[in-house]
Amino acid sequence: MAADLRPIAPCVYELPASGGMRVPGRIFADPDLLETIVGDRSIEQVRNVAHLPGIVGASIAMPDIHWGYGFPIGGVAAVDADDGAVSPGGVGYDINCGVRLVATDLPRKAVFDRREQVAAALYDAIPCGVGSRNQGLRLSHRDLDGVLRKGARWAMEAGFAVAEHDLEVCEEGGTFEGADPGAVSRRARERGAPQLGTLGSGNHFCEVQVVERIYDREVAAAFGLAEGAVTITIHSGSRGLGHQVCEDAVRDLVRAMDRYGPDYRAIPDRQLACAPIGSPEGEAYLAAMRAAANFAFANRQVMAARAVRALEHVLGVAPADHRARVVYDVCHNIAKVETHTVDGRRRRLLVHRKGATRSFPAGDARIPAKYRPVGQPVIVPGDMGRRSYVLVGAPAGLELAFGSSAHGAGRVLSRRKALERGRRRDIVSELAAEGIAVAARSRRTLAEEMSEAYKDVDDVTDVVERAGLSRRVARLRPMVVVKG
Repeated sequence: MAADLRPIAPCVYELPASGGMRVPGRIFADPDLLETIVGDRSIEQVRNVAHLPGIVGASIAMPDIHWGYGFPIGGVAAVDADDGAVSPGGVGYDINCGVRLVATDLPRKAVFDRREQVAAALYDAIPCGVGSRNQGLRLSHRDLDGVLRKGARWAMEAGFAVAEHDLEVCEEGGTFEGADPGAVSRRARERGAPQLGTLGSGNHFCEVQVVERIYDREVAAAFGLAEGAVTITIHSGSRGLGHQVCEDAVRDLVRAMDRYGPDYRAIPDRQLACAPIGSPEGEAYLAAMRAAANFAFANRQVMAARAVRALEHVLGVAPADHRARVVYDVCHNIAKVETHTVDGRRRRLLVHRKGATRSFPAGDARIPAKYRPVGQPVIVPGDMGRRSYVLVGAPAGLELAFGSSAHGAGRVLSRRKALERGRRRDIVSELAAEGIAVAARSRRTLAEEMSEAYKDVDDVTDVVERAGLSRRVARLRPMVVVKG
């Protein structure tokens, strides 16, 4: 399949439409990354996604792309909002998995000298690991309805705030409209009720970092980032509730697909189960998906507040001493109705982003007013042993990728292979030698999540910058890592 790819611009390759593909594929990569991408069959998934009814522009893959369920992780697909299809595989099982970045005025030394104590305090404050049952907030039926309807606003009202203006710098203001708690199954509610305020496992994390380098001082200042200052990043999503919403929807859509005609019966992979957006199944999924996304917003809101309080306790500082504030909270597993220009015409589209981050440029009315002069923050975590980046949306991203950018480094080793390579290694000591304190539920997780399991985020962000999707603003280096 690599032979079918042809370069069309710097760091942009096209997979020509063939067979039942309605649009071409578009892959953002350089030659080295492309070799890795081709090796894990994710290009086949790019081709399959191009069969979706109503898809426009291209089936898009970010440089952090790797094999996923139906859609590749790192995939973007926009379909016509009136006659296109919605596919839960284009969002994934962890609905509104995303990242929240908190900036502070604390100097690096304040945390670095006490990083082991900080790691222990965060591990105690934020329950993590598979399940994490009975360690989150205890939600009544009514409370859970409030979370599913109101998202981060519910958590703010419940007293979990980093600063007064948290919601102003969350994507969608921290609340998706159109969420319906009634569309969420009993089983999904049972799984989610004890998990609000919990991190989860796998690649989810809470990190305390230092701003190691500034690339654009004007934009960094607008984001509230200063070289040498401490930041907190939380990566998590909708936990068991979102997983069950996806599971329920895939089951229902697989059963329904044949009813919607030959375009749906011709989908080459049943993991791309889909239905018309306006169908009963499509509307039910979107209502439940938005409710799960609100759970994720509230989840990150609670954890961010707990993390700041834990830092205050260990360091003995007051809010006025650190001035913690949310820089941004962004989704990277979501489907959203947005307006974009396609072939010179403005169209309403449902944009699926699975392992991809929205990345709108300066002047776009859809981003927070305080960032409109410079553009939307784009948070790109790397791996626990190296670095992460803050970028800003660039104009070409709207035309090339519906205003999307990479969401992370992207796996290069399966969990099984990473575990095999890391089985006899002392990852804790390796990280300590780099000045990084880690607290984790198990050594198995550390082996699965070791740096070598991921692409180098330097390479990924270099590609998105050269392609014009977004550009670097700041580089963050971890000092403390908490893993499930």
